[in-house]
Order: sequence, then C-alpha cells, then structure tokens
Amino acid sequence: MHGVRTKPLTPLARIRRLVLRLVFGAVVVGALVVGGTAFRVWQVARVDDWTKADVAIVLGAAQYNGVPSDVLEARLRHTLKLYQQGVVSYVATTGGRQAGDKYTEGQAGKIWLVENGVPEDKVLEVGEGSDTLGSLRAVADVAKVHGLETAVIVSDPWHSLRARTMAEDAGLTAWTSPTRSGPNVQTRETQLFYIKRETGALLYYRLMKAPAGVFDGIAAHTLG
Repeated sequence: MHGVRTKPLTPLARIRRLVLRLVFGAVVVGALVVGGTAFRVWQVARVDDWTKADVAIVLGAAQYNGVPSDVLEARLRHTLKLYQQGVVSYVATTGGRQAGDKYTEGQAGKIWLVENGVPEDKVLEVGEGSDTLGSLRAVADVAKVHGLETAVIVSDPWHSLRARTMAEDAGLTAWTSPTRSGPNVQTRETQLFYIKRETGALLYYRLMKAPAGVFDGIAAHTLG
C-alpha cells in the first residue's frame, strides 16, 4: 500500500509555521519564567531568618507627622524583637519624605525605635530614597562607612525576594526576616495581590536594574 503524498509546503507556509512555533515557544517560556518567579516570591516570603547580622534594615512605609503607619509600625515591632534578641547590633531605618511631609520615613522609624528602648547611637537613620532600590543603595553606602557587611531585611513577606536581590546587588550580604503582622498580610486576597505585584516588579528589576515605576509608586506607601 502506497503512502499518501502530501502537498509540499510553499515558502510562505513554511514561514508561517516557523513563526507560530516561535510564538508558541515564547509563550511557554514566558509562562515558565513568570510562574517560576511567582513561586520564588512565595517561597522566600515564608523564610524568617534570625541568623546574626551586623544590621537590620527596616524598609520604609508611610508615616504621618512622625508617627509610623500601621504598615511601618508592624515592621518596626518586628525589628525591635530582632534587636532585643541580640540578632543585630544596629538598625537602619530607611525612606525619604513625600511632598509636604515634615519627617522622613527614616526619621519616623528612628523616633519609634528610640522611644521603645533602642539606644539612639544604634539606630542609623537613612532618610533617603523614594523606592526600594534607592533606599537600599543609600543604606549600603552608610553600612560601608560603619564597617557593616551583613544585613537582615525587614519588610512584608512578599517584598522579601526583591529587597534581598537589590541589597545583594548593592554590595550587602543579606537575608530576610519579614513581619507577619500588619495590613499587608491580613487576607488571602491581599497576599495574592502582592505576590502578583512583586512578581512583575522583580522581573522588571532583573531586566532593567531599575525600580519598576508603577510598582514602586505603590511601594512607597505600602511595601517600601
């Protein structure tokens, strides 16, 4: 029995088939990259590392006339525990000021920590940076002056991977100990929102080595 002969593809048909294969391959690879990154954001969010470090870095969030917002206070309370347990010798508070603010986020954080028992000379206020990357680069410069090389980063869980990646790129040896309280970790819907947001922000950062614009615009008041 003779096989059925198929009509040879025209050059145009071959090109179309190749384009379709390339598009399909790109979609599959893209889905794997996005899915893998989202999994890593979720995975690192679950890590709470209390290994001793030179400094705890509190990523800034909104403050109101020197009073930390609920988001920022949750981070500060967690950092206070790290200091009290001897995990760190110094604390660095970060974050600049919004237009019209009297205090920076870094100043508000330092005020709160000192009022709650941390010696003033143990708190390094770094009131610079309008986004995560700017804050961590500023902290890295200050840490270098003080001879501090290792850092534990305190933020919200879903922010951990991106913050750690940026800190390491800035020259710090870093790990994370996120807060488990505060408005950003209350509901599954909130958690899902921030996992998606952080996945996009981290992919953008890895590609551009820059803050992710709209993502860090939100972060200035929520995720640091």
